[in-house]
Amino acid sequence: MNRIFAKILLLTLTAAMHTISYARPNRAEIDAARGVIQRTFPQLAANVTLQAMAAPHGKPAYEQHVDGNRLTVKGSDAVALCRGVYDFVRRNHLGINSWSGNRYSAPASFAEAATASVVSPVEHHYYLNVVTYGYTTAYWDWQRWEQEIDWMALHGIDMPLALVANEAITARVWRRLGLTDDEIANYFVGPAHLPWMRMGNISHVDGPLPKEWHTTQIALQHKILQRMRSLGMKPICPAFAGFVPKEITRIYPDLHITTTSWGGAFHNWMISPDQPLFHTIGKMFIEEWEKEFGKNTHYIADSFNEMDIPFPPKDDPKRYTMLADYGEQVYRSIKAGNRDAVWVMQGWMFGYQRDIWDSATLQALVSRVPDDKMLLLDLAVDYNKCFWKNSANWDFYNAFFGKPWVYSVIPNMGGKSGMTGILEFYANGHLEALNSPNRGRLTAIGMAPEGLENNEVVYELMADASWSSSHIDVNRWLENYSRCRYGTFNEQIKRFWDDMQASVYGSFTDQPRHSWQLRPGVTPYGAVDDRHPFYRGIATFVNAAASMPHNPLLEADVRQLTAAYLGGKAEQMLHAIDSAYANADTIRAIALEKQFEKTLLGIDHILIGHPHHDLARWIDIARNHAIGNTALALYYEHNARRIVTIWGPPVDDYSARIWAGLVRDYYLPRWKMHFQQRNSGSKPDFAAWERRWVENTQGVSPAQPYTDPYQAAIDLINAAAALGR
Repeated sequence: MNRIFAKILLLTLTAAMHTISYARPNRAEIDAARGVIQRTFPQLAANVTLQAMAAPHGKPAYEQHVDGNRLTVKGSDAVALCRGVYDFVRRNHLGINSWSGNRYSAPASFAEAATASVVSPVEHHYYLNVVTYGYTTAYWDWQRWEQEIDWMALHGIDMPLALVANEAITARVWRRLGLTDDEIANYFVGPAHLPWMRMGNISHVDGPLPKEWHTTQIALQHKILQRMRSLGMKPICPAFAGFVPKEITRIYPDLHITTTSWGGAFHNWMISPDQPLFHTIGKMFIEEWEKEFGKNTHYIADSFNEMDIPFPPKDDPKRYTMLADYGEQVYRSIKAGNRDAVWVMQGWMFGYQRDIWDSATLQALVSRVPDDKMLLLDLAVDYNKCFWKNSANWDFYNAFFGKPWVYSVIPNMGGKSGMTGILEFYANGHLEALNSPNRGRLTAIGMAPEGLENNEVVYELMADASWSSSHIDVNRWLENYSRCRYGTFNEQIKRFWDDMQASVYGSFTDQPRHSWQLRPGVTPYGAVDDRHPFYRGIATFVNAAASMPHNPLLEADVRQLTAAYLGGKAEQMLHAIDSAYANADTIRAIALEKQFEKTLLGIDHILIGHPHHDLARWIDIARNHAIGNTALALYYEHNARRIVTIWGPPVDDYSARIWAGLVRDYYLPRWKMHFQQRNSGSKPDFAAWERRWVENTQGVSPAQPYTDPYQAAIDLINAAAALGR
């Protein structure tokens, strides 16, 4: 009898172990992964076999095998399969998948191809920032989202933010409570500004939000979530964070709401979680969301983003009781709608506002939330390490008090075009967390850029690093990257990367932008690290590119790097102009002003034809979202113009894009007005001019692109180099 019982027990345990340790993608997920490969590398897809494999220790993994001219990739999930195929492509210098485009060069044979077996050091790979949904993705259509989800899968990302249609669901909840359509629409902000409304920073800006917006967003989110889920991703969707129109007191006259403040100029209104209505709305939101989009697990709610919160003093026990109550109530409101839900919270304030968020304060906030029902995003490790230079959050907050957490970086603020970021850190900084005694429940590695389609080398490197628990040799990695992107690597490209690492990619700048991208008279904050190697490296690359085999990615980089070179030289010219006026040398100042104008036009024209550094493309994406409605198209263009220029104000010029159209139509005219003022004594109203530009929904001015961008780049750099320092 004991032997029979033992046998039954063994069979039961074996089956349980199989269920826990050998989770693998099903046929539908394998087909979804195959779809990614077919869309991205159609020449390769016919020669690839995808198979399921076990997930060792719950970590995603893949294996590559070559037989003749056929590649077999085994993966523990659909994203691991995509990552496995892409790693093979990159490992063998066959091509690359990037925002600027894809490249694939089929080899004659796979016989000598390098293969690998890889196990991720963490369970998940996180991606996106709440404000990416304003600075980049606000007006994306399904075609662009499909490309991005493919990019995510190939780069091994399985835990993205998915915030589209938040307002459509919010509006449904508020209507059920009794708010009118006008009250709701007037509270909402323009599409590109929605992230800050969601976090309680602003209201009304560029409103009212058209009701047509909700219809398109719901349809779009269905496609986004269906594709993410088909690939086995775990999207993080929105939850209610407490922010409401002040008109809600019309329905609930006894309700206490707090006016929030952000930047001293913007406001919103917040219900405290200790009020029953908070719980009611939180539950209703999750229910409405899942009624529309199906069951989800991870929900993000941020109530304290850069807020001036009137907490009791740190020596007052009420501070910690209040925060413990707050955290408990936020979680309970989410759980009421979905008992299995996990509350996700951004951790930007962990490093940015340590004067408020000391260890005891955060511990109190999370103390009553079950450990397995919360996920903390340690959002900006690069800022901790390279800019604020304060201690790592996992040390400061004692391994996040047992809560699962995400190691993340913010490689970009506002979608700025300027290059920055310490490549050595992005390659290997995560190893410090992986090996820390305070690692705690490190669950994911990821990146949370505020804006996309910039600094592509950083994102490619960080994606590789997030799948590695070993040290990455950055120089060898850059050689591989160059071969994949350009199809070649030579001494000139090596010198280029050496010089970039001695300047922009060897330093971290919070706001990499030029003073010519700011309103004249505004004191610059942030700069591009344009030490001598920066100019030397770009000149080396551009001159070498002219004799390299041409491809679209090489051309895109030549255009962008030339614009970056000229941007730095234009900055120097502004200083020289100021110096000339200070020395009463008006003749020299006027001559320099003409050179400055010529240089900015060179920046603008070399970028015409770049895949994404183009204002016309940005405006077209926004207008196309209107689907034939002219009035709506004008509104969307107005909002799209605002987010990349005056923003509010007072968050003017924060986005700092170096784009064709934006340079010639916005930055240059402002400076010409300033130069005219200096020579005539007139005083232009820059704020009024900027508002008119935002409201002038007439596209961009006509301009002629260079017929030979390679030769144009050489000529522009040679002309600018002669200006010197």
